[in-house]
Amino acid sequence: MTDNTTYLHDHWPALDYARWRDTASTLHMWTQIVGKIRLTQTPWLNHSWHVTLYVTPRGMTTGTMPHGSRTFSIDFDFIDHQLIVQTCQGDIERLPLKPQDTADFYKALLTSLNRIGFPVTINTTPQEIEDAIPFPDDRVHNSYDGEAANHFWQALYQVDRVFKDFRSRFAGKSSPVHFFWGSFDLAVTRFSGREAPDHPGGLPNMPLWVAQEAYSHEVSSAGFWPGSDTFPEPIFYSYAYPSPAKFGEAKIKPAAALWSDDLGEFVLPYKAVAIAENPDQVLLDFLQSTFDAAADLGQWDLTANQRRHFPGS
Repeated sequence: MTDNTTYLHDHWPALDYARWRDTASTLHMWTQIVGKIRLTQTPWLNHSWHVTLYVTPRGMTTGTMPHGSRTFSIDFDFIDHQLIVQTCQGDIERLPLKPQDTADFYKALLTSLNRIGFPVTINTTPQEIEDAIPFPDDRVHNSYDGEAANHFWQALYQVDRVFKDFRSRFAGKSSPVHFFWGSFDLAVTRFSGREAPDHPGGLPNMPLWVAQEAYSHEVSSAGFWPGSDTFPEPIFYSYAYPSPAKFGEAKIKPAAALWSDDLGEFVLPYKAVAIAENPDQVLLDFLQSTFDAAADLGQWDLTANQRRHFPGS
């Protein structure tokens, strides 16, 4: 499939899910392996914030992780197409990102960690995946199109900086802008401060208590999702938990946004942002208007969450 749309800005790349579907599925598994290493090594932080990855100027990173009294990190480099392991002792291991079975990627990474004295053991079953194949047995996910991976990362760093702008406008409790490898999306979440009813769970290979802890408090959450076979198009999304009455009927911006009954959230096609004359403003309009709807209909008390403005802020 060829995308013949005219994109006005080189820095917002075209994303064609049909073209990079196999690479996306493979990267989903590889980010899960790296993310599970962070999960194993990092102390628990509320709402599973300790497991996420972060966008960098070259790809994505775990950030610094403890290993006993030492530290290390793992980075995806989508420019030179490498996985880079670095330690506080000066060790650097580089593994090529290339077409290879997930089983081989998993073995190579754990072998590298063992070689430099940073052994790690993880749960090898992918999270939030139907019919999950354990990583050591996965000979299905083995595609890597470097150009497609690079375009995905280019989209991520544009979204990341706009999300951070949006996050900065709220003084209440808010998540970092971070990448959840289970659902394979970049997300940012605001909190009302009130407790929420227990989440019903239902996500594959995710314990109920994890979902209930993640949604223990009332939220308005937005994110960027690069698509899947069930929804084969990159989108921005926004939802509230619990979802207030008539939330799906709220008037939001821009006109290209819509409510999805299937997903239970507002959806804005990535393309509508990427082709806009002012992509940042279009995306900020979506984020702000959906949050406003959630906060208004959910009767959030925002008086304590207003930013104080200081000279230079």
